[in-house]
Amino acid sequence: MSNRFKIAALAASLAMVAGSVAPVAAATDITFWTKEGEADGSLQFVQKLADDFMAANPDVNITVVNKDVEALREDFLTSSLAGNAPQLLWTVADHVGPFTASGTIMPLDGLIDAGEYLPNALAAVQAEGETWGVPISYGNHLMLFTNKELVPDFPADSDAMIAAAQAITDAAAGDYGLVFNQTESFWLVPFLGAFGGSVFAEDGVTPTLDTEAMVSALTFLHDLKYADGIMPAEADYNVADGLFKDGKAGMIVNGDWTVGAYVDAFGENLGIGPIPPIVGADYPEPYAAGAFFMVSDAVAGDEATQAAVLDFIDYVTAPEQQAAMVEALGRLPANAVAIEDPLVTEDPFLAGSAEAIQHGIPQPTNLEMRCVFDSMTAGVRDLFASEGSDPAAIAAAMQASADAGVAPGGECGPA
Repeated sequence: MSNRFKIAALAASLAMVAGSVAPVAAATDITFWTKEGEADGSLQFVQKLADDFMAANPDVNITVVNKDVEALREDFLTSSLAGNAPQLLWTVADHVGPFTASGTIMPLDGLIDAGEYLPNALAAVQAEGETWGVPISYGNHLMLFTNKELVPDFPADSDAMIAAAQAITDAAAGDYGLVFNQTESFWLVPFLGAFGGSVFAEDGVTPTLDTEAMVSALTFLHDLKYADGIMPAEADYNVADGLFKDGKAGMIVNGDWTVGAYVDAFGENLGIGPIPPIVGADYPEPYAAGAFFMVSDAVAGDEATQAAVLDFIDYVTAPEQQAAMVEALGRLPANAVAIEDPLVTEDPFLAGSAEAIQHGIPQPTNLEMRCVFDSMTAGVRDLFASEGSDPAAIAAAMQASADAGVAPGGECGPA
């Protein structure tokens, strides 16, 4: 029996005990904000989920509103202060930090069945021992894509990857073995994990960037460009993506959000899998997140609305709707049963993505992470800017910048 029906049954029972007739329940209205947009059909998919749920539950009205990620965050905080926040959000794990700090979402422990979801997906929305969201999809992770016409065999390790890249690199002709975004720290994180590093200490807030693991990761990346000679002189996200799509790069490290575009470009000649293990170290560990439900704190005191919201969450994250999401959007499900569906396991592209995410780790959601990302991004840009860059000095500079950012009064620190 659903949460809503349990509450309705209890109300009816109490009314009978009191010797009165239970009033007819009013419709439950849910305003539902989502980051999904029209361009890729994801907003239409969300609307269909809402429409199908309302058809089966005519006493619930769901109004779906699209907002881009930053507008959703800002508007939700503003509307919460004004007392007119939406009841439900479909958003990103990054919002856990600001929403918990402001007390605008409610913890969901005891209200959901945690066992239904992939542990790492659920961990992405857990903070300070509580669960603040429900995973819908699991992904946003980096992995290796190959053009099989240039790299027929998926590399088993970093040595094989470098050898395959060197065999096809011709800088004079503008051809490269490996490309990726050289301007953002998101692409550094997997390699830090391969060498056993983490951006935070065990307390989850103290930056740990000036470490042997960080120096090793920076050195490995610097060598790819300057010692191994397999990367272009400069490449931001768009340059790297364009080189790969144009057949001018044999391999690219990019995210799961590009699977559809790369399948369209290469078809069966596209290879997908984890970034290969680093010889002498381990598999790179990309950050993983996805899409998540979060529930407004205002719902906590409204039993009927809370029950309807939880029923809708249960509906969307059940295996049947998760499989529909795989078909419609090509995203990996967060439901532990749905991830084993043949739709995933028998699709060579989704199976490669699913294998890659097994090495993923939850992206931190605390406020301090923004300053850590900014500090690492400055370091990454310095690293790739010169053949004479000093990884040890860059790691030390990253640490100093992050420490300043998270200190009291700092940009990401307590006031």
